[in-house]
Amino acid sequence: MKKAMGFVAAAVLAAASMGVQADGQAVYDKHCKGCHVAGVGNAPKPGDAAAWDARKAAGVDAMVQTVITGKGAMPPKGTCATCDDASLKAAVEVLLAQ
Repeated sequence: MKKAMGFVAAAVLAAASMGVQADGQAVYDKHCKGCHVAGVGNAPKPGDAAAWDARKAAGVDAMVQTVITGKGAMPPKGTCATCDDASLKAAVEVLLAQ
């Protein structure tokens, strides 16, 4: 019985972590990708190490705070006014993984 409960708990945690990643990917695809891939308003492009090095050094939490408050041409929360902080963080992590 304990093994079954452990397995169920592991499966739930795995599904939850995949859900966050999928949510981050969906938020990135819908609300971030358009501007960042094209560099609209000087948005740093995915994979541009020179543009991302200083941001990465500041840390993910600092980058998420920048998304929440907005910067330059990017409005607060990007274009996802209904996103919660966890979804925004997941989207930032998707962008950084590229």
